[in-house]
Amino acid sequence: MKTVNVNLGSKSYDILIQNTIIKNLGREVKRIYTNEKIAVITDENVFSLYGKNVKDTLEDCHYNCRLIIVKPGEKSKSLETLKSVYEQLIDFNLTRSDLIMALGGGVVGDLTGFAASTYLRGVDYIQVPTTLLAQIDSSIGGKTAVNIEQGKNLIGSFYQPKMVLIDPDVLETLPDKFIKDGLGEVIKYACIRDPKFFLFLSGINTRDRLFDNLEHIISACLNIKKEVVEKDEFDKGERMLLNFGHTLGHAIEKYSGYEYSHGEAVSLGMYYITERSEALNITEQGSAEKIKSMLINFNIKYKLLDLNMDMIKETILLDKKNISGNMNLILLRKIGDAFIESIPIKNIDKFF
Repeated sequence: MKTVNVNLGSKSYDILIQNTIIKNLGREVKRIYTNEKIAVITDENVFSLYGKNVKDTLEDCHYNCRLIIVKPGEKSKSLETLKSVYEQLIDFNLTRSDLIMALGGGVVGDLTGFAASTYLRGVDYIQVPTTLLAQIDSSIGGKTAVNIEQGKNLIGSFYQPKMVLIDPDVLETLPDKFIKDGLGEVIKYACIRDPKFFLFLSGINTRDRLFDNLEHIISACLNIKKEVVEKDEFDKGERMLLNFGHTLGHAIEKYSGYEYSHGEAVSLGMYYITERSEALNITEQGSAEKIKSMLINFNIKYKLLDLNMDMIKETILLDKKNISGNMNLILLRKIGDAFIESIPIKNIDKFF
């Protein structure tokens, strides 16, 4: 078992990485929780694969377990679904001394974390991510949120989990489209922080080779993120670097009605903004081509098609990184070296 510790003082927690750990969740949960009730929030797809087994392993350890099942997909990150979750937690008589578990991908993790942070003004929760994107990114760092009509993640909180349990084996059940979704974020980490990791990824050209190296890939991404989060938990400075590709990516997700997955949209955003920053002589020439080649290698879309940039810009203006009339864009000097560029919103046409 690999352990990555996120050091946030009194809010510190461990990320445990081990194949088949999902079969022993009850035993692992005992490390941090010894009361009785656990509400497990999951979606229909994950429930069909793991719901019964997870419930059984928790009950074998004498937990009183209630499953709360939501529909799969980004549309469940809504105030309507959140209300249903609250009602089921109340029906279960869950108290502040009990525990909530997120069992699923990024949508379930974000929804569960926000529910945990607001129900009874805060209940402990743990993350059990079941997608590559959630395992390497969204399950750690404490960002929780739901979407509203005006944009993605506009209603949320910072609320750290008590533990993250990662089982790389569960990724074997994922269709390729969900693997590609996570790879968009994997590539992001390499782009912003680690040129050697970028080079390593460029040598992975088959699904088998990818899965042979999954534990290394997951650990590399987690270590980059945890170092950034430890320095800037509340996203006021360096943590913004983790949003490379996200300003345009979130706008594409909303504009397309979430037809583009998060990883696809971020990939499009990374390539587009790097192409633009190269044209402005901000980024080392050839960087966009390297990103494009990497995306092609993993069969991920890199080109924007049939998007109304005026409507995209309207969404971009709601971005959470906009402060006092300025937009904080995440750009590359070169692969592995990202920085924050604050530009007046009136000048965004240079980039979009």
